[in-house]
Amino acid sequence: MVEDALSLAEVLAEGLRDQGMAVDVAHDGLAAAAKLDLNSYDVVLLDRDLPGIHGDTLCQMITDRDDRTMVLMLTAAGSPGDRVSGLTLGADDYLAKPFHFPELVLRVRALARRRPSARTRTLRAGGLELDPARRTATRDGRRLDLSVKEFALLEALLRAGPAFLSTEQLLEQVWDENADPFTNTVTVTIGRLRRKLGNPPVITTTPGVGYRIADPAD
Repeated sequence: MVEDALSLAEVLAEGLRDQGMAVDVAHDGLAAAAKLDLNSYDVVLLDRDLPGIHGDTLCQMITDRDDRTMVLMLTAAGSPGDRVSGLTLGADDYLAKPFHFPELVLRVRALARRRPSARTRTLRAGGLELDPARRTATRDGRRLDLSVKEFALLEALLRAGPAFLSTEQLLEQVWDENADPFTNTVTVTIGRLRRKLGNPPVITTTPGVGYRIADPAD
């Protein structure tokens, strides 16, 4: 999220985190450009009138990258002409302030699914089925009652499978840059998730390497 209004950025970021998203925040175009050089993001929520680097310039920088990130312009400039100019710059969607937060959540998720590198809609492995669009997960047909973080953690493991994800990678993908790297929150959440998934165990751990989803039949 690139938003120079600090209070608005904080409220929106916390709301999106409550929906199971990992959110990094930049308050000017220069800080945003630096984060984009370091990380691969699914979606950028971009204000237009930014200090440092203007939002229009930043939008063009993003759309010129090989690792295509979806851009949702989130701005007070909401006239038809503003929307047309924003989309012409390469933005994938445009939402004028003020807006309803549930609509923002739906648009972010829709853009993430449209990202060129986005994977198949339903993720499957080891009897697990997870549908990111419908926010549902089952194991062997049994509906799983997961918290937003448990759901996001399972989604990250399924997308990575059969490769391992380290604790640091899970903190980055499921939480965000503000997560304490020395926290045990990943271990605790993995433990809760394992209990909900039931037996036979489907999440395996290799010390010093990380976690992955493995088919119990293997």
